[in-house]
Amino acid sequence: MDLIHFAIPGFILLITAEVIFSAVEKRGLYETKDAASSIAMGLGNVFIGLFTKAVIYLVYLAAYEFRLFTLDAALWWVWVLCFFADDLTYYWFHRSSHEIRYFWASHVVHHSSRKYNLSTALRQTWTGNLSGAFLFWIWMPFLGFHPAMVMAMQSISLLYQFWIHTEAINKLPRPIEFIFNTPSHHRVHHSSEIKYLDRNHAGVLIIWDRLFGTFQPEEERPVYGLTVNIGTYNPLRIATHEWAAIWKDLRQARTWREAWMYIFGAPGWDPNGSGKTAKALRKASEAGSAPPAGMPLIQK
Repeated sequence: MDLIHFAIPGFILLITAEVIFSAVEKRGLYETKDAASSIAMGLGNVFIGLFTKAVIYLVYLAAYEFRLFTLDAALWWVWVLCFFADDLTYYWFHRSSHEIRYFWASHVVHHSSRKYNLSTALRQTWTGNLSGAFLFWIWMPFLGFHPAMVMAMQSISLLYQFWIHTEAINKLPRPIEFIFNTPSHHRVHHSSEIKYLDRNHAGVLIIWDRLFGTFQPEEERPVYGLTVNIGTYNPLRIATHEWAAIWKDLRQARTWREAWMYIFGAPGWDPNGSGKTAKALRKASEAGSAPPAGMPLIQK
């Protein structure tokens, strides 16, 4: 069984504790329909995973048959190496999921809530595995990590990321904030404000963002959600709305290049140059000509 399945009772317990904390402190961290949508998305993700993860394991196993080395899982240092390899891979997968629209179509689900709480951590994609996102990790079994080891480390990373989806924790001691992904760092990642867009892509270690230039400290309380929120609690629409938008854009593409960019360009790309990608919005903001608050990343 997936390690995530064993953690479900813990998720429920911690969410319940946060709901009580929010009520007692009058923080307004939860909204019933929003939390219900997040939980529904999480359950759908687990159900789909019952089928897709078996296929992923077989794909990884096929790559493992052509491995360059055999890394013995009985050795502790192999697990340490696997952890760093997985965490670095997650960083680039996560960053790509914000910079390439094809992967954003699945990942946007996780950012569609305007609340930031532990239930938001459960708001997971239904199409990520189906779209081939798992292939980011295929180099690991090819190198010599056993597929079971790779998939276990992926689950451990997701388990770690559950607890950082909270406003109940402010900032942790500086050494922890410097090395690890924390609630403060991840709140930035979930913000729709220009300064915070496409920042802090870390899984467990924030050092990758510091190293590759995508780190942004939390300076004020973020505004959560998308630059243009989808305005629905319907799980099916939450799961598919960006795929539908891609299809709509493809139907009006005039060239093969436009079709390619609508799929694999940055979210917000437009053939007329009027699109509002995160880079364009940030550049305009730095030049002092930022668009009004609420300007969409993707013009419709």
